[in-house]
Amino acid sequence: MIAKLIPADGGPPLVIKREVSLIGRKSGLCDIVLDHSSISKLHCVLARTDGLLFIRDLGSTNGTKVNGQRVTRAALLPGDEVSFASVRFQVFLGPGQTSSIHEEHTEVLNLPHEVVKLNFDDDVLEDEDSFAPPRKAAPQEQEYPEDSREYAV
Repeated sequence: MIAKLIPADGGPPLVIKREVSLIGRKSGLCDIVLDHSSISKLHCVLARTDGLLFIRDLGSTNGTKVNGQRVTRAALLPGDEVSFASVRFQVFLGPGQTSSIHEEHTEVLNLPHEVVKLNFDDDVLEDEDSFAPPRKAAPQEQEYPEDSREYAV
């Protein structure tokens, strides 16, 4: 099966070559890198199996949508529109084989995005009072029978 994601803006299609592909913004870790500020570092996973394509969101900030509906996981059909945050693609599934299915390959797609710079004053970062102390986990109380021999087998 050949699986492709065709960008809605008319760019080159992304061929899904691996059985499991990690999609996100993190270069060097993701199989398909979408360089856009609305994409999470680890956004979602695509899995190809038995002629089907499945998607699972990895708790991304801006979500994954299939045909306009936000999903945590879904099966993708030919012609479906899948959106990773604000970046949209159309799903293409067809007969045939992709070359080098097990080949290690990362595809980088550079998309226009806004660069956001955060400026912090040095004195704010050096002031320990500006950081909240870590929370301690509440102790879990466990109840044990006074005479555990009652429960012995």
